[in-house]
Amino acid sequence: MDFHFTEEQRILRKTARDFLEANCSASFVLEMEKDEKGYKEDLWLKMSELGWMGLIIPEEYDGVGGNLLDLVVMFEEMGRVCLPGPFFSTIALGALSIMESADDGLKSEFLPAISRGELKLTMAHEEPDFTRYDPYSVGLKAIKKGDAFLLSGTKMFVPDAHVADSIICVARTDGQPPARYGLSLFIVDAGSKGLNLRPLKTMAGDKQFEVSFNDVRVSKGALLGRLDRGSDLLDSILRKAVVCKCAEMLGGAQKVLEMASGYAKEREQFGKPIGSFQAVQHHCANMLIDIEGSRYLIYKVAWLLSQGIPAVMETAACKSWVSEAFKKVVSLGHQVQGATAYMIEHDMPLYSRRARIAEMSLGDGRYHRTVVASQLGL
Repeated sequence: MDFHFTEEQRILRKTARDFLEANCSASFVLEMEKDEKGYKEDLWLKMSELGWMGLIIPEEYDGVGGNLLDLVVMFEEMGRVCLPGPFFSTIALGALSIMESADDGLKSEFLPAISRGELKLTMAHEEPDFTRYDPYSVGLKAIKKGDAFLLSGTKMFVPDAHVADSIICVARTDGQPPARYGLSLFIVDAGSKGLNLRPLKTMAGDKQFEVSFNDVRVSKGALLGRLDRGSDLLDSILRKAVVCKCAEMLGGAQKVLEMASGYAKEREQFGKPIGSFQAVQHHCANMLIDIEGSRYLIYKVAWLLSQGIPAVMETAACKSWVSEAFKKVVSLGHQVQGATAYMIEHDMPLYSRRARIAEMSLGDGRYHRTVVASQLGL
C-alpha cells in the first residue's frame, strides 16, 4: 500500500482546492444554508465541466475512469470548504449504487447523464420506526403487482431529495425487519405519483427530507441487483459512501487546525503570541494527532475497497474513529480561538455543526463499534 499520491491525484487536489477556495467561501456556505435549494446550479455545471461528476465513472459511460482513491481526494477538498449541494448524494450514494449493480442497461441509462451533470440522485434507506441506525431495519414494503412493484412506507433523512431526479430506495420484498434477507433496491423517479417530501430542519442547514411512498409504482426494470438479495449490494455501497463521508470530515478537520494554528501565531496575550503557551501548543498537537490518525485510516480503507477487499471491520473502525476525531478537533479549535469562534459570523461554527451531522450520517460511532466487535467475534 503506497500512501503517496500519483501525479494525477496531486493535480486533482490542487485543481480542486484552487477552484473551491475561489468559488465556495464561508459566506457562500452560510447563504446556501438559508437558500431553499441549498446550492447554485451554475457552480454545479462548472464542477461538471471540470469532470468531477464523472470522476469515478468508467470512460465507456462518458466518465473520467478514476478510482475510489481519486474520489476520496476530491471529498477531502470538498470537506475543507463545507461544499453545499447534492454532490455526495449524487455520486457517493447514487452513481456508486448503479456502478455496483451488474445491470449494463441501467448503467447506460444513468451514468452518462450523471457524468454530464444532467442527473442528480440520492438514496433513501433510513426509516423513522427504528430508534438505532441499522441498514437492515427496513419496513418500507415493495409488493409485486404484475410486472411492477408498489412501494409503501416512509424514509427519513434523505439528502437532497428535493433536487434529485431519481431516488434509490431500499425496500423490503420479503421477511421482516431486521432480517438481511428480503431487501431489494429500486430506482424511483422523483416525480412518481404517490411520492411526497417533507423538509427536515437540521443544525447544519443541509437539505434532508422525510420521503413518503404511497403505492409508488416502479417497473421490474427499476430493480438494482437481485430481488430479495440486496443486502450485499447495500453493504458494498454504504462502505464506499462511509469512506467518502470520512474524507469530508478529514478535510474539515484539517481546515480547522489551519485556522486554529494560524490564529495562535497571530493572537497576542501578555505581549507574546498565544501559540507560545504550552496549553495552546498541546491543543494544536492533539488536533494534528487525531487528524493524522484519521488520514491513515481513511486512505487505508479507500485502498482496500479499491482493491475489491470488503474491509468490513476497517471501514467501521474508520467511521467510528473519524467521527470522534472531527468532534474533538473542532472542540479544541473553539478553545484555541476563544469566544469569537462561537459567533455565527465566524467560520468555526460551520465545521462544528457539520461535525455533529457527519457523526450521525451512515451510522454513529456506537453502531460502527458494534460492527467492529462483531467482526472480532464478540
